[in-house]
Amino acid sequence: MSNSFKALTLVNQAITRLEEGLLKRSLRINEKACDVDAVVGDRALKTFCSNDYLGLANHPALVTALSDGAQKYGVGSGASHLISGHSRAHELLENQLARFQSAHIPNARALFFSTGYMANLTAITGLIGLANKGEAHIYSAALNHASLIDGVRLASSQHQALVTIFDHLDLASLEKDLSKDTSSLKLIVIDGVFSMDGDLAPLNSLLQLANQYDALLMVDDAHGFGVLGEKGHGILEYLDLHSERLIYIGTLGKAAGVSGAFICAADSFIEWLIQKGRPYIYTTATSPAIAHAVSKSLDLIEGIEGKTRRKHLDELIKLWNEEMVFSCWQKASSSSAIQPVIIGSNAHALQAAKLLDAAGYWIPAIRPPTVPEGKARLRITFSANHTVDDVKELIQTLQKIESSMLVEGVSL
Repeated sequence: MSNSFKALTLVNQAITRLEEGLLKRSLRINEKACDVDAVVGDRALKTFCSNDYLGLANHPALVTALSDGAQKYGVGSGASHLISGHSRAHELLENQLARFQSAHIPNARALFFSTGYMANLTAITGLIGLANKGEAHIYSAALNHASLIDGVRLASSQHQALVTIFDHLDLASLEKDLSKDTSSLKLIVIDGVFSMDGDLAPLNSLLQLANQYDALLMVDDAHGFGVLGEKGHGILEYLDLHSERLIYIGTLGKAAGVSGAFICAADSFIEWLIQKGRPYIYTTATSPAIAHAVSKSLDLIEGIEGKTRRKHLDELIKLWNEEMVFSCWQKASSSSAIQPVIIGSNAHALQAAKLLDAAGYWIPAIRPPTVPEGKARLRITFSANHTVDDVKELIQTLQKIESSMLVEGVSL
């Protein structure tokens, strides 16, 4: 029998091409709970790459809540939500999530999902399904997250929807396209905080366009929920937005420190997604113990502790923006917890990440296709569990590494 067959040959060749292009990724095993300190192998590393922005992932109150939830509701849900998997824990969580956005979305209702990816697929394909085939038009920001992109592609394929990609920093062309659009359903899709650049979407202007040209505005606030706003309710609170046209997606595995995601919209839209959102209908419901733990996380986010953690996080971001100065590398214009350092080539970004690892830091190099060609970077993220000294030491280390690479002739 042959030791090889065509598919195996093809996959090995494809992996080799990734290696040659410095695009192959690898898993690293963290021996500790998620926090700013990790252990990989036998080495202690300071992490500046997690999305645990408020430092809640290993919070004792959430650990206890997860245990309590398992004791009360068991471990599994047993079925999809529409069969028998929708527990009291899910219902209470969804009511709590809806209340978070009720000041911004009239008649708000929420739907809980196991992942943000599934929430985005459900929202986009389900909403586009409101129109007859070929009568919907999706406007998607160029730098949107992969889950939004895949949702748009799936909706386009399933419903023959038109798709226009727009630059969120130049809305003139978007307005021009909207002004000529006669589609029965128009959906603008955008990240609230862009995951690789850290900048905020111009949602005030986009909502004005949505109102003017009768479109829905869908916002994936994965990196804003829990962090932005006085109460941590997210970008709608932060920008004081109000409209029934808003479709809000929040993630619960980042600042909330647990897992899952949700869609929040006017009641009628949520009811439609329950009836026609295929990823929701045909997926086993998330463990009710998880939902119970998320509810406790929401209490922390909205309370005094959440406010204290957001204040400290803002202080760290301000310190970085004031004191981190590069000779050649580029900082992005970001006021969020995401602070990318754009280096350029894959090889140079990998070298910088390797030198950081040797210095005791876990900050991976981010390369295409996650970011555009020639824009490989270090994606630095801050947590409320970092200290001022942590950030100052990181700044000093990065400056030394950049200087050493420039001496060796490495530059953009």
